[in-house]
Amino acid sequence: MATSPLSLLLLSLFLSLSLHAQAQAPAAPAPAPPSGPVNFTAVLEKGGQFVTFMMLLNKTQTFNQIENQLNSSSEGMTIFAPTDNAFSNLKAGALNGLSQQQQVQLLQYHMLSKFYSLSNLLLVSNPVSTQASGHEGVWGLNFTGQSNQVNVSTGLVEVQINNALRQDFPLAVYPIDKVLLPEELFGVNRTIASPPPPATSSGKSNSSETAAAEPSPGKNSAGGRNVALGSIVGLGLLCMGIIS
Repeated sequence: MATSPLSLLLLSLFLSLSLHAQAQAPAAPAPAPPSGPVNFTAVLEKGGQFVTFMMLLNKTQTFNQIENQLNSSSEGMTIFAPTDNAFSNLKAGALNGLSQQQQVQLLQYHMLSKFYSLSNLLLVSNPVSTQASGHEGVWGLNFTGQSNQVNVSTGLVEVQINNALRQDFPLAVYPIDKVLLPEELFGVNRTIASPPPPATSSGKSNSSETAAAEPSPGKNSAGGRNVALGSIVGLGLLCMGIIS
């Protein structure tokens, strides 16, 4: 069936209106600009109970290391943040007894060089190496649990992870109620050996042996006096005999 001129006219008018409507439609919104660098400090400040942890991070300049790594690594980071109560429950002098380097190692022991969600922590192969690992060996953490309940253990301390301050790549931050104490710093086998006694000079005896070997001056003097006295008495008797 042939198309009538009226139908063609209506079709042409419809196409024109459609093209005009598309031209007047608003443009699609531009994609959002990429987010800025991750601010780990802001995460802890928002939590409101990490003053001691932040003080130690600032004192040891570990804050700078974290933020540099967060904004340059493709693996992300996982950090376990002890609360102020966790530090308060430590034995007196536990932190002050550590050198500056050991304090850095303690903080790095709370950090993993990869982003882990709570569910991923249950799939890891224990022990998981922390950032405190180095030429002294692997300073590891062990994770156990089920579902969303995760326990982390150092061998000296075990604590449950109940929630997250942040769990978005590239940073996961989990608050904990105990400080994670590595055996390398706080274990019973970490003892400082007493220095050995000073060695005596080769070929020479020590003072006690020398004293024992040398004759006693007191005894020698007494023996000498006895011999002299006996000689005088004997000589006197001899003279008396001659006179008589």
